[in-house]
Amino acid sequence: MRLDVAVLVLLLSVPAAAGTLTGRVEITEKNGKAGEPSDAVVYVEGLKAKAKPLTAVVTMKGKQFLPRVTVVPVGSTVSFPNDDPIFHNVFSLSGQNRFDLDLYKRPKSGSWTFENPGVVRVYCNIHPQMSAVIVVVDSGSFARPGSDGAYSIPDLPAGRYTVRAWHERGGEASREVEIKAQGASEAALALDASQYKRAQHKNKYGKDYSTSETY
Repeated sequence: MRLDVAVLVLLLSVPAAAGTLTGRVEITEKNGKAGEPSDAVVYVEGLKAKAKPLTAVVTMKGKQFLPRVTVVPVGSTVSFPNDDPIFHNVFSLSGQNRFDLDLYKRPKSGSWTFENPGVVRVYCNIHPQMSAVIVVVDSGSFARPGSDGAYSIPDLPAGRYTVRAWHERGGEASREVEIKAQGASEAALALDASQYKRAQHKNKYGKDYSTSETY
């Protein structure tokens, strides 16, 4: 084997250097109280590698979406099985990710593939108390913080990137990070939910919900 070919083979056989991003997400609620960070989403932007789509499940049970917050890369498919003996109608009016799965009840399920990044707010057209969020990210590197706010995103190639945190009440925060070729880099993110005000959403026709449940 020629020397230059042997060197190339050796380089290709060595795994690329990768680091880990760790940190903590803090949420400030009204009156300066610390909020629950586990519903936040943290993700890294600027990676050259294309994110691999995945599949996720959001179950309708007890007139709730479970889990309430889900994060997936662009191109991923989310299924919405109905585990209730009554009808639900899953829909979203969120920009290019809008969809409508129409009426179905247990044991049926519907699904949707999300082709565009963004925050997708999901509702049931029958039960106004039902709501969920699908955060679609253009990245395969994301994490959900624990109840203490700590998060960890491994296997990041060395370089400079943007790390973002999103929370339904706290909005969004971001900062630039330098990922080391080995070891851990740190980035703390703070979100302010002190001014959050819940607004009643409309049904899929843009109208107020009926006061009575038909199904």
